[in-house]
Amino acid sequence: MRVKVFAWLTMSAIAAALGGCATYRALPLDDSRGPRDIADIKVPAASMPTPSLRTHPFDPSNGLDATEVAMLAVANNPQLKIQRDLAGVTHAQAYSAGLLPDPQLNYEHDRPTGSYPAGTTSAFTASLAFDLGNLVTRSARVQSARAGAREVDLNLLWSEWQTIAQARTLFDRVFYLRKLVARLQDEHAALAPVQGAITRALHAGDLTYETAGAGLNAASDVNNQLGDARRQLNLAEHDLHGLLGLDAALPLHLVGAPFSADPDRQEVQRALDDMPRRRPDLLALQAGYQSQQEKLRAAILAQFPAITVGFVKARDNSNISSTGFSIGLSLPLFNGNRGNIAIERATRQQLHDEYSARLLADRNDVQRLAADLASERSQRTALAVHAAQLAEARAAAQTSYATGRLDWPTYLAIRANSLAADTALLTLDANIHEAAIALDALVGNWPDTTQAEKNIVRD
Repeated sequence: MRVKVFAWLTMSAIAAALGGCATYRALPLDDSRGPRDIADIKVPAASMPTPSLRTHPFDPSNGLDATEVAMLAVANNPQLKIQRDLAGVTHAQAYSAGLLPDPQLNYEHDRPTGSYPAGTTSAFTASLAFDLGNLVTRSARVQSARAGAREVDLNLLWSEWQTIAQARTLFDRVFYLRKLVARLQDEHAALAPVQGAITRALHAGDLTYETAGAGLNAASDVNNQLGDARRQLNLAEHDLHGLLGLDAALPLHLVGAPFSADPDRQEVQRALDDMPRRRPDLLALQAGYQSQQEKLRAAILAQFPAITVGFVKARDNSNISSTGFSIGLSLPLFNGNRGNIAIERATRQQLHDEYSARLLADRNDVQRLAADLASERSQRTALAVHAAQLAEARAAAQTSYATGRLDWPTYLAIRANSLAADTALLTLDANIHEAAIALDALVGNWPDTTQAEKNIVRD
C-alpha cells in the first residue's frame, strides 16, 4: 500500500513539473532587405539613452538632422540589436543562477526469480535526495550573476553612446564631403571656359604644350580632387547606411547643421573628476570586478565539504521494511577547490589592474582631445581669415580675367590658391567636429549614473 502511495505521489510530482515546462515554437530566419522607407522605422524617443535624444522628436518626413540620425542608429543598428540579444542571454543566466537545484528521486525494484522460499516478496528502494552544497554557494553565485548582468547592461549603454558618436561623425563627414564636392564642382565649372580657350589656342598654334601645361594641369588636378572627394563621399554614405541598418539603395536625405560641442576647461575637469561615476564603460568594469569578487567568494565557500541529504524507504525480499535517511559528504583532502580559488584570485587581480589602466588611458585621452580641439579652433580662426582674403582675390581676378586685364596663368594661380585654402578649411572644420564629437562622447552631458543604472539594470 505504501508503495502505491509513493508511486502516486511520484507521478503527481512529475505531472506538476511537466505542467510548468516551456514549450517549443519555431522562429524562422528573415531574409528580407529591411525597411523600404525610413518612415517605416519606429524610433521610440523614450527609450533613447541620453536626454538630448529623448526630448527630440523623430520625424523623417522632412529629412534627418544630426540628432535624428543618432536616434535612428541607436534604434536600428544591427550590432546593437545583437548586443541587446546577448544582454537578454546574460539576464537569463542570472535568472538561472538564482534557481534552486531540483531534488533527486530514485526508485529501484527487485523481483525475485528462480526458486525462492515461501514468503519471499519483491524488494524496492525509494529515495529522495537534495544537494545542500548548492545552497552554500548560492548567494555568492546569484550576486555574481547579477553583477555580470549589470556589467552587460552598462556595456550596452556604452555601445549606444559610441554608436551616437559614430552616427554624428558620419553625418558630419557626409556633410563636409558634400560641401567639398560642391566646391570642386564649382571650380570645375569655372575652369571649363579657361580650359576651352587654352585648347583652342593650342589647336590654332598660338600656344605650345609647354606654355599651356599649367592650364591643362589645373583642370586635371581639380578633376582628380573631385573624383577622390566623390569616392570618399560614397564610402561615408555607405558606412552611414550600414550604421543605421539600412539598405544601401535607400536614399538618405540629411538636413541641418552638423553636431558640435565646445566644453570649456572647467567642464572637462569636472568630467575627469567624476568620470568613474558617470562613464558606462568604467561602471561596467566596476560591475565586472564586483562579479569577480563574488566568484572568488563562491570558490572559497565551495572548498567546504559538499553535503547531500536524503530520505530512504526500502523493503527487502523477506518483506522487512525500513525507513531511514542518507548523508553524502565530500572529503576535501586532495583538491579542496584550491585550484579554482587560485584562478579566481588571479582573475580578480587582472581585472583590478585593467580598471586602473583603462581609467588612466581615458583621462589622458580626454586631456589630449581637449588640447587638440583648442589648438584646431585657434588654427581655424587664422585659416578662415586667409580663405576669405583669397576668395576676395579670386572674385576680383575673375572680373579682371573676363575683361582681359589679367592673363590666364596668373588667374589660374589665384584660383588654385583659393581652392587650396577652401579645401583646407573644410578639412579642418571636419577634423574639429570629429574631435568635438569624440570629446563629447567622453565628457558629454549624459544622465547621472544613479538614474542610468535604474533605467538599465534589471536584477
